[in-house]
Amino acid sequence: MNLQSHARRQFLGNVVSGLAGIGLLDLLGSPAANRGFAADLGNESAGGQVLPHHAAKAKRVLQIFCPGAASHMDLWEHKPMLEKMNGQPMPGEENLVSFQGKNGNLMQSPWPFKPSGQSGKAISTMLPHMATHVDDIAFIHSMHSKTNTHGPGCIFMNTGHDSEGFPGAGSWVSYALGSENENLPAYVAIPDIRGEPPNGKANWSNGFLPAKYQAITLSDQLPIRNLARPESIDAATDQDTRQFLQRMNRRFAASNPAESELQARVDAYSLAARMQLSAPEVSGLESESGETHRLYGTGDSNELKAAYARNCLLARRLLERGVRYVNLYCASRASGVDGLLNWDAHKTLKADYERHCPVFDQPTAALLTDLKRTGLLDDTLVLWTTEFGRMPTHQEGTVGRDHNPDGFTCWMMGAGVKGGVSYGATDEFGRRAEQNPTTVWDFYATVLHLLGYDHEKLTWYHNGLDRRLTDVHGNLIKAIVA
Repeated sequence: MNLQSHARRQFLGNVVSGLAGIGLLDLLGSPAANRGFAADLGNESAGGQVLPHHAAKAKRVLQIFCPGAASHMDLWEHKPMLEKMNGQPMPGEENLVSFQGKNGNLMQSPWPFKPSGQSGKAISTMLPHMATHVDDIAFIHSMHSKTNTHGPGCIFMNTGHDSEGFPGAGSWVSYALGSENENLPAYVAIPDIRGEPPNGKANWSNGFLPAKYQAITLSDQLPIRNLARPESIDAATDQDTRQFLQRMNRRFAASNPAESELQARVDAYSLAARMQLSAPEVSGLESESGETHRLYGTGDSNELKAAYARNCLLARRLLERGVRYVNLYCASRASGVDGLLNWDAHKTLKADYERHCPVFDQPTAALLTDLKRTGLLDDTLVLWTTEFGRMPTHQEGTVGRDHNPDGFTCWMMGAGVKGGVSYGATDEFGRRAEQNPTTVWDFYATVLHLLGYDHEKLTWYHNGLDRRLTDVHGNLIKAIVA
């Protein structure tokens, strides 16, 4: 055997393998790898955001979320047959067993519905302030979910997936649009004073997107921690230290372009430093007029209502200062007493909703009024969501309603939305989505469309798949687009 020839062939083979490895390393270190091989890299702008796929009608999103599965037939969708057949068995489902057990007979809403606005849309008399906005709202009465459990249901409504680890809708939007204000986060979650929703921070997680796309939590009762400069450090020293760190960070980033997690952490600290000046200003509600505070109800004797009203006012201030996506929560997690902390009215629906509706109604309506009178509604998309609906029957032995994933209501309002319309419907009792059944994926396909994006093209490569907010589903709801 010719050893010299063998060594030469082995050397050439190693060269080929080595060059392939070098090419792979170069690819992994490229900006494309740093961005997760997003499917539409060709649409990326120099600022990092993804350029729109078509003309946008909205620039930002306010998503109001009522955790606990707010009842569609007690708030938004009038069902005269429930009144006509109140106390009778539901035809075809006389022995229905649902999430918490056997159901009793049909139960009408404890409150009458009243036609409102020029459209004549009937909504519950428990929401007199919200009734003034029906002509601007597109109600989607045919939503349905793939889960009947609160934690997975909240995550599914917020991320398009019923398990943890996926980015929230706000993370996708902040990835796509970038920030309008370098001194404030692009995505803010405002939890209720009563606590976080079921499954907590997973509702606004960045998932597999870089860490900079997760939400910053901020509320009137929960200021950002560790924001103030320690008294022992003077302003000049603080500024010099920041400049030195910036130089070191830029040098490291230039030599390690694939270290996206570390760069996201650096960006977060830089944002925190800038927020030392911007956050106190944006959360300074005392600068608002007395008229505005009265409009929202921030001084109401109901402490829960006043706290939520202050969060509503904070949401408007964040939106007008360039925050792209605000998640505003009204109510929180489940508790040992059903319906105490959120809209989960298993046993005492009337008492529960007479506690929750006054908290929600005036402040939310005031926020919508304020967005409209300031012109923000022209390019702000407003969403109202909950994780699923409730049964038209009462739970056996109670005067409450059990979980119902088969039919519920969500709505949209604002930029690009056709107001004064009702799309889809549940059946005559409110049991199942019957006309134009609509999924969470359809809902977000429409949201992204109004923001200028094709939901099938806004993707992020993760674990061998081009992941997206709408999974592998979703159709535009054309009937509610203006």
